[in-house]
Amino acid sequence: MKRIYAKFLLSATSPEQFPAPTVPEIAFLGRSNVGKSSLLNALLGTKLAHVSSTPGRTRAINFFSITDSPQRQQPQLYFSDLPGYGYARISKSIAAGWPKFIEPYLTARPALALCLCLVDSNVPPQNSDAQLIAFLRNVGRRFLVVGTKADRLSGNGRAKAKSVLREGLQIDDLLLCSAKTGAGIKELWTAIHSAAEE
Repeated sequence: MKRIYAKFLLSATSPEQFPAPTVPEIAFLGRSNVGKSSLLNALLGTKLAHVSSTPGRTRAINFFSITDSPQRQQPQLYFSDLPGYGYARISKSIAAGWPKFIEPYLTARPALALCLCLVDSNVPPQNSDAQLIAFLRNVGRRFLVVGTKADRLSGNGRAKAKSVLREGLQIDDLLLCSAKTGAGIKELWTAIHSAAEE
């Protein structure tokens, strides 16, 4: 796999602050504490995204620019890290709890190539995850469900988790990943590049 060069670009709390939509964007979505920042860091091979043990730390959309060469002036991709949802102290539902800039990003952003919906592979399907998937289907967004923390599952556990999540979330495709062991990271990059090239 090629070396990745990534840098933090900006935090946006309104559509006016979003970067110009010049390159494909990959959005990272998931409930609070699902392991979004850890997975981002595993993909980037660096600790750019802040990992917190306190759920609901991300309150803005954080954009990261990605290239495969430090000499390259223009980014090839943006990663966007969205605020976690479903954390009781912050929100009752996605619609009520997410700041007002999330919906325009997911519905109207022209450069958004793929939404990665992160779910904890050790936890049964959650209503909030099903709501998110229904929302993305409704607005016609391409998405991939990624089961995080797969290192905590045994071989049989992985097969069972896949089947339970597929059925509960009514999806065909699911990728299990582990930020800790690196399992599934290569396959995730393949999915990201494939979406970015279309």
